[in-house]
Amino acid sequence: MLKRTVLGAVLAVALAAAGVAAAAAVTHQSSAASNATAGRVTLHKTKIGNVLATSSGRTLYLFLKDKNRKSACYGQCATYWPPLMKKGALRAGAGVKAKLLGTTKRKNGKAQVTYRGHPLYLFKLDHAAGQIAGQGQNTFGAKWYALSASGTANKKAPPAGGGTTTSTTTTGTTCGIYGCP
Repeated sequence: MLKRTVLGAVLAVALAAAGVAAAAAVTHQSSAASNATAGRVTLHKTKIGNVLATSSGRTLYLFLKDKNRKSACYGQCATYWPPLMKKGALRAGAGVKAKLLGTTKRKNGKAQVTYRGHPLYLFKLDHAAGQIAGQGQNTFGAKWYALSASGTANKKAPPAGGGTTTSTTTTGTTCGIYGCP
């Protein structure tokens, strides 16, 4: 009987520890998404040409579902596509037009960085400078594209093996990393 009680207690402690670890991982994931901040927007060379990026070279994207300078990406969308939040004064790097930089207010009242009126986002699967895994993704109701220095969508497809994670099924449906529509 004592053996069962001790085994039960050990199992309970192990399950509690696993629960705390899982909660910490979820908290870290969501805080990482909300901590995408910038004061400086730059141009960075990628396989599809020069595109807007953070000061560390992470590619910035626009979401075609956004309208009237307002973000349409919240909840699960913002987990995979963290909005670029304003931190300090906005500064334009070489080749970036300062007059095109601005902000829009998110539902929580915080300022998201915009360029030529487009709210800016990073992609969760881009981990290093110059990566463009989000280019052309069709997720959360619309396509995502890197931005050119003029503030327009760069719609060039990455070269084969260029870091995208989309595929096409035999029915011709384009599927993203989140599955097929």
